[in-house]
Amino acid sequence: MRLKYQSPTGMHDILDREYKYFRKIYDVVENITNFYNFKKIETPILEETELFSKGIGVATDVVQKEMFSLKTKGGDSLTLRPEGTAPVIRAYLERGMQSFPKPVKLWYFGPYFRYERPQAGRFRQFWQFGFETIGEESPAIDAEIVLITYSILKALKLEKITIEVNSIGAGCCRPYYKKLLSGYFKSKIISLCANCRKKTRDNPLRILDCKEEKCQRVVAQGPQTIDHLCKICRRHFKEFLEFLDELELPYHLNPYLVRGLDYYTKTVFEFFSESESKELAGISKNSLAGGGRYDGLVKLLGGKDTPAIGLAAGVDRIMELMKQGPIRFSPKLKPQIFLIQLGSLAKRKSLKLMERFRKVKIPIAESLGRDSLRTQLKIADKIGVKYALIFGQKEALEGKIIIRHMTTGKQEIIKLEKLTKEIQKRLKK
Repeated sequence: MRLKYQSPTGMHDILDREYKYFRKIYDVVENITNFYNFKKIETPILEETELFSKGIGVATDVVQKEMFSLKTKGGDSLTLRPEGTAPVIRAYLERGMQSFPKPVKLWYFGPYFRYERPQAGRFRQFWQFGFETIGEESPAIDAEIVLITYSILKALKLEKITIEVNSIGAGCCRPYYKKLLSGYFKSKIISLCANCRKKTRDNPLRILDCKEEKCQRVVAQGPQTIDHLCKICRRHFKEFLEFLDELELPYHLNPYLVRGLDYYTKTVFEFFSESESKELAGISKNSLAGGGRYDGLVKLLGGKDTPAIGLAAGVDRIMELMKQGPIRFSPKLKPQIFLIQLGSLAKRKSLKLMERFRKVKIPIAESLGRDSLRTQLKIADKIGVKYALIFGQKEALEGKIIIRHMTTGKQEIIKLEKLTKEIQKRLKK
């Protein structure tokens, strides 16, 4: 018998038997983002429609086809948020976070809304978690976002995780690439699907993301973004890849990877998992999370020119994969030591070093975007940590590190392989 009232199409309840997975994801995200010193933010479910049409891009599928919008009695045009980044940047500007110490690191967890065909792992009301780092342009931050996401997925016991990465350039080089791409697709327009034919002029980058087999064949023969990057974007991407290599993350370069929103620049990435889930068997590659840089969005929405990067992950799809494995909970952590890194080699090795501390549950703070020893010592002192670890170019080459007692100023050099055990011993005392 059909009930009189049912949940709307593509929207569902989270019951107790599912909520343990839901809560597990929240706890893991909270623990790891807290470890990396992100602060929680909640934005309204409804925002002004123009925030998305201007921020995401009028020509995107999200704005043209997928938004739930309404008019209030007062005549305001509001939209149920289809994604999390534009609302966070709106809050960043409205709440005066421009004056906060940089970078501003925020994370969120909540429901989002898009009008699309419901299918396994994809709903019209769907849940996402995400994080944004605002005010820092270093490729170390790009690698940190990728590392955090990978760490979260592994902590949730998801297996066979792969990461696709690419650079789509910025205002300095992307206009030329888009022009080149548009010309190429126009020459192949007969071979494209009807939807992609409409995009050849105004939105050629979106064709790269088409899942139609015949369009993929055309894309595979077309110009690649990485062949047309300017010197600055190429160097940024090269350094980002060096960080990933140092971290030994399972990534591969996909020269045709783009994101579905117009605000992305430079680095983009997406996470995938192979799954034996029958519910997800029909979904291509099981995309779990994606993100990248959006260095122009703050200025576009009325702020100053500010670099930023972020990522969002699909909670519903992750939950479905988690049902295949065990559940465990992790304690909340607070920083007890501070890692000071000086020089490019030390910076590249720092993220891997921090992961060693996370795995033995020793909280650690850092400031990856800073280069000055004095500045980093001030930050360590302000946080109130007991020890600072000084890791410079010389120490990185020699496989050593300096432990500094913040109260006495006494310093000692030890080998890197002994570091975590030595810190454990000192913190127990």
